[in-house]
Amino acid sequence: MRFVLPMLMLLPLCAQEPASPPPAEAKGAPRAFKNLQLLKPEQVMEQMHEYRTALGVECTFCHVRGDFSSDEKHHKLVARQMIELVRSINPQFHDGKEHVTCYTCHRGAEHPLTAPAPNPAAPAEPAHEHPGEH
Repeated sequence: MRFVLPMLMLLPLCAQEPASPPPAEAKGAPRAFKNLQLLKPEQVMEQMHEYRTALGVECTFCHVRGDFSSDEKHHKLVARQMIELVRSINPQFHDGKEHVTCYTCHRGAEHPLTAPAPNPAAPAEPAHEHPGEH
């Protein structure tokens, strides 16, 4: 009887459901992002990949290593302005398609070109002192 009574007291403890992990550690749970101003949590990873590809940069170009929520880097603030710019342009096309992206201008470069690169194969034109003279 001494053995049965303690077992009966312990039985309810064994019948409890196991403690569930905290939400942040749950398998497959979305990451908790801080300081999101323009993107939804479900958009972050895909968009960040697109931005990195479009500009040919790594995450630390815009983000502080170890503190991705920080606004310390100027490039992150510029990136937000560019996101807003792209979002203001695309609705002007009435077909509902995305016509302008970061890649449209950047083409994999950190800084977009504002003019075509000079063609090294083209012959240089002679300089004229007076316009219209040949």
